[in-house]
Amino acid sequence: MVRAGKAQPDRPFAVFGSIRNALRLTAVSAAAAILGVRPGQSLADARGAVPGLDVHEADDQADRDFLEVIANWCDRYTPLVSLDTALETGPDGLFLDISGCAHLFAGPGGPGGADPARHGEMRLAADLQTRLTDRGIEARIAIAATPGAAWALSHFGGGEPVSLAAGEERQALAGLPVAALRLEAEQTALLERLGLKRIGQLVGQPRAPLASRFGLSLVRRLDQALGFEDEPLSPRLPTPALFAERRFAEPVSDQAAVAATVRSLAQGLAASLERQGKGARHLELVMFRADGGVVRTAVATSRPSRNAQDLAGLFRERLDGLGERLDTSLGFDAGTGLDMIKLAVVEAETLDAAQVDLSGNTDVTADFDQLVDRIGARLGAARVTRLVPADSHIPEQAFQLPPMVQADARAAQWPVAAVFDPALPERPVTLFDRPEPVDVLADVPEGPPSKFRWRRVLYDVVRADGPERIAPEWWLDGQTGAHSTLTRDYYRVEDRQGRRYWLYRDGLYERETTQPGWYLHGLFA
Repeated sequence: MVRAGKAQPDRPFAVFGSIRNALRLTAVSAAAAILGVRPGQSLADARGAVPGLDVHEADDQADRDFLEVIANWCDRYTPLVSLDTALETGPDGLFLDISGCAHLFAGPGGPGGADPARHGEMRLAADLQTRLTDRGIEARIAIAATPGAAWALSHFGGGEPVSLAAGEERQALAGLPVAALRLEAEQTALLERLGLKRIGQLVGQPRAPLASRFGLSLVRRLDQALGFEDEPLSPRLPTPALFAERRFAEPVSDQAAVAATVRSLAQGLAASLERQGKGARHLELVMFRADGGVVRTAVATSRPSRNAQDLAGLFRERLDGLGERLDTSLGFDAGTGLDMIKLAVVEAETLDAAQVDLSGNTDVTADFDQLVDRIGARLGAARVTRLVPADSHIPEQAFQLPPMVQADARAAQWPVAAVFDPALPERPVTLFDRPEPVDVLADVPEGPPSKFRWRRVLYDVVRADGPERIAPEWWLDGQTGAHSTLTRDYYRVEDRQGRRYWLYRDGLYERETTQPGWYLHGLFA
């Protein structure tokens, strides 16, 4: 509300919304909290307690959008970021799984004998809070071995960042109110009426009476906070298979420096992919701006690849379109740039080692695959397509055109025998979008045409070969995409000028129809 200009930071204000057909507060300012106003309180009670309280109706979508922006920015710390949706008031925070990430912030200068992991956690929390504060965002941060304990300490603990070691949850949470267990308002009110106001009073109580009186959710929340029951988090974005990142002491906005960084990161990922025997299929470049913005761009490959030069080249196509200076083309504020770049392999597939020839090439199709990837990076993946076989005998439905750089590398390929076997019928390379009707004169009803009229021009047939009979797909009768219920007899015919045509008779004479139709489906080169 302060950022939107709807409230004054020095005046007590609160945000309300409809919760179970009642107007309740969903968020309060620090000044209002000092006066005893709290989230979950009814709007009438809050106004009665603080007559001068400034209230505003909640905009849930705007709040969620802003929280998504912050979550997107928090990917600089860990790829495992999820929204806090535990309460009925809607998401009001974030969970960051920093397992294996905190050591990146440990650095030199830690206190003597301090655990490097704990030291890194506190430095990460301090960096996060400083950056949020600089952007006018108040945040309370807590680090713990369980999401429940971290939530309780951040919402009901002190204002400074705190890091709680595994096994310390019981002692740290004992003095906090039961509302810190993320309970429903009715559960919290009932517990307080019965004198159970602190979490420490619930620890050690018989489980059966607690579950019977207050519901299983109370026992589950207590176990989750204390680490007796796992609480999995759902990341907003797919977890990358691999990623590499580079942080800058000073913001960078020069395009050449960004491109060099991408090449360096690609080399590191290529080495990791080689050790795992995999190749990248989908990569994402994330650029974190010094002013808090995040720019994402993704590329895909037509087949698995771990060639660092090729992978970096795909992003070069994207970066070239951003202009000479990234701060201008990406809308940076004056004097800002990028303070971190992350390159992630979102999807990878098995890529076995290949024997190289004397020229260093591993595959004669490598140049073509690289061309396809570059065109896809420049024009868009959906604009580059390829033919893949479909499960149909009907000529116009026997293939599909999926995006080439997104197609599964294990997708079916055209059988070699079907392409080169001379015993199979010859067909045109391309077909008409729709078969075009023609008038045909045949010597016998079920024989090949002797003459046909197409687009008002009469053609004399001097040679004919066929028929190639294709039965209807009777199991698709009446379904979307079903082409016909009649049998097709295809003929290859040649006119007096040597031009060749592919025609078919639609329907068996006197067995499926008394007047079969004739169509021209394609031309031979």
